[in-house]
Amino acid sequence: MKVTIIGLGLMGGSLALSLKELKGCEQIIGVDTKLANTVVALELGLVKEVNSLEESLVGTDIFIVATPVKASIAIINYLLDHINDEQVVVDLGSTKLKLCQTFKNHPKRKRYVAAHPIAGTENSGPQAAISNLYEDKKVVICEKNLSDDNALSLAVKILVGVGMETVFMSAEEHDKHLAYISHLSHVSSFALGLTVLDLEKDEKNIFNLAGSGFSSTARLAKSSPEMWKSIFAQNKEHILPALDAYINHLSAFRDDIANNDENKLSEKMNNANNIRKIIQ
Repeated sequence: MKVTIIGLGLMGGSLALSLKELKGCEQIIGVDTKLANTVVALELGLVKEVNSLEESLVGTDIFIVATPVKASIAIINYLLDHINDEQVVVDLGSTKLKLCQTFKNHPKRKRYVAAHPIAGTENSGPQAAISNLYEDKKVVICEKNLSDDNALSLAVKILVGVGMETVFMSAEEHDKHLAYISHLSHVSSFALGLTVLDLEKDEKNIFNLAGSGFSSTARLAKSSPEMWKSIFAQNKEHILPALDAYINHLSAFRDDIANNDENKLSEKMNNANNIRKIIQ
C-alpha cells in the first residue's frame, strides 16, 4: 500500500514514523510546501521520498492530509477533483464542521473520511515527530455514513493500526465538544502566557520560580500559532460562548478574592474538584 502524507509537521511526521512499523505500508511518501520541512523529514527518516501534490496522485492508495485546517480545504478539494474511485482521502484536522459542509455535495465525497486524532504536543515541525504519538489515543471520525464502506475501512485500518481507538460522531458534535475540552484550554494558556509576560518583567523569576503547576498550565502557550489561529477562526461559533462562560467564572473568582469571601471561593473550588470524576 502506498500512503501519501501531506504536511510533515508533528502530526504528519509522527504518523509517518508509526506507519513504518505497520505491516502493509510499503511506501510512505511525503508532501509539504515548506522546503525546510521536507529536508528535515528526509534527514530524520520520517519518509524516504517527497513529491509534489500532483506527482503523488499516481499510485497512492490513501492520502492523509495533516496540514492546518485553513490549508486543508484547498488540498482536499484538489485531491477529490483528481483522485480515482479507488483512492481515499483522510484529513486529521482539529475542526470538522466546515470541512464536512464544504465537501458534502462533492461528486467524490464518498472517498473522503473526516477524522481527528485526539493527540498532539505543544511542539511543531518535523523535528517534533514522535513514533508513539498516536498510541492509546482516540480518533474521532465524523459523518461516517457519507464515506464509502471500503474508504472508511481503509482509514480505520490505518488509524487503529497505529494504536488508536475510533469514536464516531457528527461534525457539529465534534466541534462543540472540542471547543470545551481542547480549544478553550489553548485560548486560556495563550492568555496566561501573555499575562505573565506582561506582569513579570524579570524572565529569570519565571524560569527560577515556575513550578509544575505553571508549566503544565502554560505548556499549551508554546503551540503553533499558524495551526491554532485557523482552529479558532473555524470554530468560533462554539469557542465564543465557551469563552464567555469562562470569563464569567474568572470574574466571579476575582470578585470573591476582592471581597475576601472564602466561603464562596471554597464552594467554587469544591465544585470544580468534581472534574476528578471525569479526569482521573
